[in-house]
Amino acid sequence: MEGKKARVGVILKILEREYGQLESGLRFENPFQLLIAVILSAQCTDVRVNRVTKRLFANYKTPEDFAALGQEELEEEIRECGLFRNKAKNIRKTASILLRDYECRVPSTREELMSLPGVGRKSANVILSHAFGQDALAVDTHVYRVSHRLGLADGKTPLATERQLLQLIPREKWTQAHQWLIRHGRRVCRARKPRCEVCILREHCRRVLVCGEEGA
Repeated sequence: MEGKKARVGVILKILEREYGQLESGLRFENPFQLLIAVILSAQCTDVRVNRVTKRLFANYKTPEDFAALGQEELEEEIRECGLFRNKAKNIRKTASILLRDYECRVPSTREELMSLPGVGRKSANVILSHAFGQDALAVDTHVYRVSHRLGLADGKTPLATERQLLQLIPREKWTQAHQWLIRHGRRVCRARKPRCEVCILREHCRRVLVCGEEGA
């Protein structure tokens, strides 16, 4: 385990040197805005979500505002994000719950966040780390893919992968490690045709990746 932790330390230093301190790709001014943006981000790019929320948050700012929106009205506002019917339903239900149970405040525990419609463990971790400054490591498709290719984890599920990464990565690095792995996954270690020829972690990768093809 100690040898693996040392290897992780080297990888994290390389990623930090390459990408520096990163913030969430979602634009928000308060925990409620991040909550809405996270719900909208399912199967949607941050760029598109930011485009929608810039317009959305200019007109609707509080849980009261969203709870008062009709289903079809909200659907039209967020249609560009895809899965808009289900997302609109979840946002309206979440806004109503915040009004009823939390005095319009976004809860700051994982369990409470995951009880809100449209918020899973990954989303809850994003909100905890970026809205409340808590140490958390969200495992999305990029984090899952890159950590497996690097041999940092072999869990069969995002939760199993998260648990393995939490054991290896220093707590104070959890939030940034999440951002670094995402950035590296988007820019270099892509799902299809990974850019292994320019990868800064090539010599540390446990999988042989040549010309976009995985080898043993």
